[in-house]
Amino acid sequence: MAKAKKDTSTKKETTAKKTAAKKKTTKTAAVSKKATTKKATPKKAAPLKTAKPKKVTEAPVETVDNNNIITTTKAVIKNDIEDNTMLKKLNALYQLQQIDTQINKLRSQRGMLPVEVKDLEDTVAGLEIRLGKFTEDVNNQENLISGKTIQIKEALDVIKKYESQKENVKNNREFESLQNQIENLELDIRLLEKEIKHLKDKKLLKEAARDKIEHELGLYKKELSVKVEELDQIIAETTKEEEALSKDVAKYEDLIDNRLLTAYKRIRDNAKNGLAVVTVERNACGGCFNKIPPQRQLDIKTLKKIIVCEYCGRILVDPENFEKIN
Repeated sequence: MAKAKKDTSTKKETTAKKTAAKKKTTKTAAVSKKATTKKATPKKAAPLKTAKPKKVTEAPVETVDNNNIITTTKAVIKNDIEDNTMLKKLNALYQLQQIDTQINKLRSQRGMLPVEVKDLEDTVAGLEIRLGKFTEDVNNQENLISGKTIQIKEALDVIKKYESQKENVKNNREFESLQNQIENLELDIRLLEKEIKHLKDKKLLKEAARDKIEHELGLYKKELSVKVEELDQIIAETTKEEEALSKDVAKYEDLIDNRLLTAYKRIRDNAKNGLAVVTVERNACGGCFNKIPPQRQLDIKTLKKIIVCEYCGRILVDPENFEKIN
């Protein structure tokens, strides 16, 4: 009986499992059918857009604006005027630099003569001061010697007086006092003679130094006179040309602004060779010989503004621009 019950229970379990499996298969089949139906349903077509008729636009008629033409011509004239003024400024600076270099060449012909003359004048002045001091010392020594000699004479006169008084003494006490005074005066005379001898020795040394300075002073004065004559001769030869060039300098300085002129003079004073305005030679600055980029060379030729060297600060110009003016 027990075995029969177990067989029936196992059969029931197997049948229940089979029915559950059948239900799952039917559910999956239904889901797959729905998906296929969704994919197969065609989309509704979008409504066609109707093209709007385009408006025909007429081509604009070109109109000539007289005001624009006038403004453009004024701008061109203004640029030409500005370029012309800049050209004149740079030309004046360039010509001023050329004249200053000529003046420097004329002054360089003098060579070292001005410096030598100045040195000789200073040495002569110094020797004259030393000579004056030595002569003063010699005079002081002479005055001292003369004063000592006068004291000796006075002492000798007193001794003579005491000697005459010794003959008229009444006792030994007066005689001894007179003798002591005479001896003291003799000692004073000996001291004064030693001092006079010492002063005379000092005077001789001072006189020797004075004579030496006088000799040197005479030689320096002769040399100074020769140098001054040479310098005066050179100055006389170049004064006329230098005066004419200085007039040209004043003329060109009037054409330049004060601010630009002060900048030119400052650059020229700081430069070793006295060049403040230089040209571009072989793509390099004519003052410091550093290379200049092509863009800056183009700016120099267009004359839009004053171009300065980045390295030395000198003003750069192109002399070809000045040929029309000059």
